[in-house]
Amino acid sequence: MSNLEREPDLVEASNAAESRRLITPRKVSLHTRSGAMVNRTLPHRELRTIGPWCFIDQFGPVLNQGAMRVAAHPHTGLQTVTWLFSDSVLHQDSLGSESIIRPNELNLMTAGHGVAHTELSVDSESTLHGVQLWVALPENARNSTPTFQHLSEIPTLETSQAIFKVFAGSFAGVTSPAKFYTDIVGVQVEPLSSEIEISLTPGLEYGLLVINGTAIVDGQSVNEGELLFLGVGADSLKIVAAPNSLYLLLGGASLNEPIVMWWNFIGRSHEEIVEMREAWESHSNRFPEFENVIGERIPAPQLPNIRLTAR
Repeated sequence: MSNLEREPDLVEASNAAESRRLITPRKVSLHTRSGAMVNRTLPHRELRTIGPWCFIDQFGPVLNQGAMRVAAHPHTGLQTVTWLFSDSVLHQDSLGSESIIRPNELNLMTAGHGVAHTELSVDSESTLHGVQLWVALPENARNSTPTFQHLSEIPTLETSQAIFKVFAGSFAGVTSPAKFYTDIVGVQVEPLSSEIEISLTPGLEYGLLVINGTAIVDGQSVNEGELLFLGVGADSLKIVAAPNSLYLLLGGASLNEPIVMWWNFIGRSHEEIVEMREAWESHSNRFPEFENVIGERIPAPQLPNIRLTAR
């Protein structure tokens, strides 16, 4: 999944990172070539990022047949993190990568200077359910050579309270082999008891996304699909979990670089976004053509009639 809205929102978001806030997702209908409706919690006008995480889409559960059909489209200046809870998706990209991702596996695409890819759900009688997350690349990596990494095994920590699958960064002494460029945390939390206490690193900021069920976090109710931003400075997190709940814990060092995020591009200025869009529309070598089973290409939306500014 990617930001395939025909008129991407201009989200004037800020990070008052000291304060907790509850983010309710907005429903987004993507490009007509994809049948998946998504719940988007980032970016949000009240919250720009959680550490380097700058984009959170949850898609499904939806019947898989035809659920996702995203034709070739570009990315720059970011990493896409695809994580599934059920069924499977075929990824193909301009690097020549081809990978079918399944639950508890990770697809990590580092766009760097520029890459294009497609995503297609693999038809089955199951339901498709997952998230795509974006990580904003720092200045020293945002124009790097693009890469793709697929992890079929994710480091796991099991306690009496929960099963923790660490797909990004480090958590509780467990480290993912996925390559990131900033301090980052990405963990799936599957409760085994009704009460969970999680130790946090006070210098990082965190958010808890409720995938299934509900949670009461330090006394605050969080419903399915909602994201609770925890701010910076917390050293622990107490969760009262409803039966059959599932969560994602996302965190990292505060992103102290202003970014311009429009459509599927992350840059640092209006001029860079204009250049990226033109490169895609002109079929430049920045986004090489590649063979894929969909065989289509998504045009970039028109830029808004205002100057894009860094946030």
